[in-house]
Amino acid sequence: MKLNEYRKKREFGTTPEPRGSDDVRKASGSLIYAVQKHMASRLHYDFRLEWSGVLLSWAVPKGPSLDPSVKRLAMQTEDHPIEYSDFEGVIPAGQYGAGTVMLWDEGTWEPDDADVDASLQKGEIKFTLRGKKLQGAWILVRTRGFGKNPLRSTWLLIKHRDQYASGKDVTLEEPWSVASRRLLADIARDGGGEVERASLGDPDGKGRNPASAKSASGRKRRPS
Repeated sequence: MKLNEYRKKREFGTTPEPRGSDDVRKASGSLIYAVQKHMASRLHYDFRLEWSGVLLSWAVPKGPSLDPSVKRLAMQTEDHPIEYSDFEGVIPAGQYGAGTVMLWDEGTWEPDDADVDASLQKGEIKFTLRGKKLQGAWILVRTRGFGKNPLRSTWLLIKHRDQYASGKDVTLEEPWSVASRRLLADIARDGGGEVERASLGDPDGKGRNPASAKSASGRKRRPS
């Protein structure tokens, strides 16, 4: 099964992460896209695309860039269940990927080539994102990386030049959750996680950013 690798790494009686259904979910419309900001042993962004009943997944250490001249390293990881697309919370200590998870972006995606399996084998996936933070044309390109093991392959995530390309650092300027409007430290605090460590993934390293600080004082509300 596609989720065997995912499941054998996790203890579902302990972690709040979804186990996932054994039934293959057939897409009835648009394909799901999600990015989860994850402070585990180190900060990274988990980039996920729905395909064949699972979420194809890559860990992007520096997060996506809107600048077409910037190529972001993306390490392919095990497939995740579709139910993971809206997961946000704290993975307990001792569990695989222990740390704080934020739903940083979500939406839908559309592959340029309908045969995504062939694109995966070729090592080049061109697609369009319709997210709340990331939009427009993108590409994932496989590199030589660590060899032929598909769970250790390295890719590059690159923005194409279009009306959504920008020099804006979207990870710094839009650091909050699209689901709860919280920062990592807020999620850790609410879920009983390591607040101090989680805050290292927030813009000022203290679990706050200028927008949220102004919102708290009533001078300015955080963008919706």
